[in-house]
Amino acid sequence: MDLGLKNKRALVTGASRGLGYATARLLAAEGCAVAINSRNLEGAQGAADRIAAETGTRSIGLAADVSDPSAPGRLVGSAASALGGLDILILNAGGPPSGPFESFDDATWQEAVEITLLSKVRLVRAALPFLRHSEAASVLAITSYAVKQPIPNLVLSNSIRAAVTGLMKSLALELGAEGIRFNAILPAWTETERFVELLEARAERNGTSLEDEIAKQSAESVFGRMAHPEEFANAAVFLVSPAASYITGVMLTVDGGMYKGTF
Repeated sequence: MDLGLKNKRALVTGASRGLGYATARLLAAEGCAVAINSRNLEGAQGAADRIAAETGTRSIGLAADVSDPSAPGRLVGSAASALGGLDILILNAGGPPSGPFESFDDATWQEAVEITLLSKVRLVRAALPFLRHSEAASVLAITSYAVKQPIPNLVLSNSIRAAVTGLMKSLALELGAEGIRFNAILPAWTETERFVELLEARAERNGTSLEDEIAKQSAESVFGRMAHPEEFANAAVFLVSPAASYITGVMLTVDGGMYKGTF
């Protein structure tokens, strides 16, 4: 199936590793030029170089900390300038810290809001002038299945990621008439560096081992295992592609059956 991504242009934030990297890599494999963002230029450029060498598609690295209010505008402008425009924006960032409700003060909540929600608001705002010139404009937010089924000890993520899904749905309704699509993917536990960090913290809290916690979490899936980043990327790349041109406002759970609800 031709996804129609050849010669499209995408900016993927938080893409030097994990879900962002897997998604950028598959976009490039489909012929889409990609701008890889990370807070660290060495990490961003290293990821871009690996993708370009593997796929033969143009890939550039751009450093920016999207939690800095002044960074999203510069980042989007740099990506659009380097790529000659922008068709696709994928919103990804590291999650806020784990911990119980009473362990977080106002400053920690504000930091979590900045990186998880406001960074996406600012990136979309900066990207809209470029997306309006695209015939295949698409925005995808990477959130978490926690917005449907809260994860213990992740009160910051559970709360603020829910606001991101509300933002995506609202923008899908508001800007659909302009041909700009907005969707979100709600992944469950996937084999990434952040997954290891969270389960290591859980193991320390429970007095168990990382291997014990991986086995316990894997059992929540009907497949008895975690997702691979490439499995997430398959869904993400389809959703942002012209092949999904009539899909907008969707909150797609990619979870291997870990979410037990009906809707």
